[in-house]
Amino acid sequence: MARRVLTARELGRATLARQLLLAREDVPVVEALERVGGLQAQEPRPPFVGLWSRLAGFAAGDQLGPLRAGELVRGMLMRATLHLVSAADFAALRPALAPVMTAAMNGALRGRMDGLDLDEVLPAARELLSERPRTFEELRALLSERFPAANDRALGYAVRTQLPLAMVPGEERWGFPRAAAFALAAAAPPEAAPAEPLVRRHLGAFGPASAADVQEWSGLRGLKVVLGGMRDELEVFDDERGRELFDLHGAPRPPGDTPAPPRLLPEFDSLVLAHADRSRVIADEHRPLVVTKNLRVRATFLLDGAVAGTWSIERKGRTATLRLAPFGRLRKADERALTAEAEALLAFAEPDAGTHAVSRDD
Repeated sequence: MARRVLTARELGRATLARQLLLAREDVPVVEALERVGGLQAQEPRPPFVGLWSRLAGFAAGDQLGPLRAGELVRGMLMRATLHLVSAADFAALRPALAPVMTAAMNGALRGRMDGLDLDEVLPAARELLSERPRTFEELRALLSERFPAANDRALGYAVRTQLPLAMVPGEERWGFPRAAAFALAAAAPPEAAPAEPLVRRHLGAFGPASAADVQEWSGLRGLKVVLGGMRDELEVFDDERGRELFDLHGAPRPPGDTPAPPRLLPEFDSLVLAHADRSRVIADEHRPLVVTKNLRVRATFLLDGAVAGTWSIERKGRTATLRLAPFGRLRKADERALTAEAEALLAFAEPDAGTHAVSRDD
């Protein structure tokens, strides 16, 4: 029997529904982060903006409370980058990503691993971090005293990738100081774990998806075999190019003509990073306008469910200006709705500014 073919618009709407971007939902922050598969958190503020765009009535304290209570973790996960996830997801997903961490370490430290004996360095780092949380500047200095033959930066990156570490939040507006301390995760996960929970988390947050999509999001290779072994518990579709897609039973797949409101997404938002084929949310010709040469991912805005431009905030004295940079001409109705969304975001992101303004780059 022929499999159902899902169009690009149907795939886009399915992903937007799971990312809470078809309508803001009234759910707790911890639950929301699990539903969306976590939010990339290279910098402290973007996850706050990401949740503001997804949750009804979201306030910064809604994230800060669970963060300081240990219910949320900011640590290295998918693609060996910092993410904000629930503590439960960190414990479940971090072990499966051990090969990703090792590959990142080996790539970054190529030619700098002389004198770096992990069997000695990692227990020493565990001992130091068990005493109290430490910044990496402090940790590198202490480890360098014990292992003077090793490169100090290599010592730090090896520990960062090989131990399950969580950044320690503070009292700052966006939760973390510029040089945050790190601690061993409260429930240190085992050294290895199966990949199936990681696959299910991706499908629930970004599906339907191919093995290549899950690999792009996670950084973990060999998932075609894993998905093949899960075939009996999943639904299987094709896309318009004939690629095989997998999904969880009962996951939302709304029609392709479902209305999608304008939304502003922060830097590094996972929506624009979670697929090998991202055409469901961003046209191929627009991708170079979002990802910069130094691998920063610009803040974007969505119109009719697709990335239609980028945005940024400038602060000059007491004036905060949100600048919209559309990829093309905007319809008047879209511009009005997008401006209203931008004004509301400015009030959230720059509450102490005396004046808020929204401008558009022509």
